[in-house]
Amino acid sequence: MSVFTHLVAELGRLLEPVLAQSATAAAIVLFTVLVRLALHPLSRAALRGATPAAGCLPVLLQLPVFFVMYHAFSSAEVGGKANELLGHRLFAAPLGSRWTGALGEGGLFGAQGLVFLGLFAAIAVVAAWSAVRGRRTATAAAAAAAAAAPAKAKAKAAVPKKSGARAGAGAGVTAEVSAEQQEVMRKLGGVLPLLSFGTLITAAVVPLAAGLYLVTTTAWSVAERAWLQHREERAERQAEQGAEQPADGAVRSSL
Repeated sequence: MSVFTHLVAELGRLLEPVLAQSATAAAIVLFTVLVRLALHPLSRAALRGATPAAGCLPVLLQLPVFFVMYHAFSSAEVGGKANELLGHRLFAAPLGSRWTGALGEGGLFGAQGLVFLGLFAAIAVVAAWSAVRGRRTATAAAAAAAAAAPAKAKAKAAVPKKSGARAGAGAGVTAEVSAEQQEVMRKLGGVLPLLSFGTLITAAVVPLAAGLYLVTTTAWSVAERAWLQHREERAERQAEQGAEQPADGAVRSSL
């Protein structure tokens, strides 16, 4: 933990001439960005589905960082010395303060309360963005599954029949499984995106510094996934266009 506090403190000192008392808060955001940059290759692998565990690794590897952040701004002493980070602020709110303490200092719209309201608003915007993208992705996946179902049925029908009863039963099972998969996708598309708003509850009970880490890493996750999906879709469109051009050339040469 002392290594972490030293790193954040040094980043804060570098930013202090520009950001004054809020330099340590900016250092936390910068530290979070550095962590996410280091995990970016794993996020790319997760989107491509390179390994079954790829999607869990970025989240699991962030948990120790979050717990260190939590304890660093919850402990009065670090390594037997007074914790210098607790004296730093984001505007009027100490980085080690919690929302309940801010309410006791000036109420919901007090100086500290407004800082937490701004944090909650930022988290809500990111969560809403994540929910909208999650619903769109789930809807697109369900539509793709529905479009692929007739093709699978035709392919199965083209296979030589061993017996009429077996073929009919196989087709029924295929149709049933496809319908169940579509229903599961529809339900998950309505529920999973709402879990993004759970970050609001976490931010309300952890120190302000940990809340800054949460909003930064969540915003990074949503933006990173949107960017990677955009790149993947663009690569697929370019591949389709490249496949169509040779086919057009072959038709023209035959004419």
